Amino acid sequence: IYENMGGEVTTPAPGGIAGTGIEALVQLSSRRGAPPPPPETAAAYTKKSQESGGVIAMMDLLVRDLDKETTVAETEETQAQKEYEAMMAECAEKRTLDSKSLTDKEAAKAELQSSLETSQGEKKSTTKELMATQQYLASLHAE
Repeated sequence: IYENMGGEVTTPAPGGIAGTGIEALVQLSSRRGAPPPPPETAAAYTKKSQESGGVIAMMDLLVRDLDKETTVAETEETQAQKEYEAMMAECAEKRTLDSKSLTDKEAAKAELQSSLETSQGEKKSTTKELMATQQYLASLHAE
């Protein structure tokens, strides 16, 4: 655009891909010819039964170990659940006993409070009677 408007470009544009001077990527392998044939194998295919048997045996061992661990985990979970249920039953029984004990103690407290009020009333009347008797005795001694 600058050049079209009459300006002069002093530095030439870089050539090639990313300024490297390489202008095109060309595949040259098709000009070399066909690749060589693969090397001959030492013998025909033979089954490696011992090695594959070892791997399979190892996998079987892992499966058996996993089955054992699963069985142990299920047994432990069942036992833990039974223990939890027993503990919950004991706690419920203890709460029932504690509630009954609290009710009994509240009843005893109410009974003792009633007895205290009765005793305090009797004390007042007995004190008045004692004062009256003391005044009578004092009047008898004064004569």
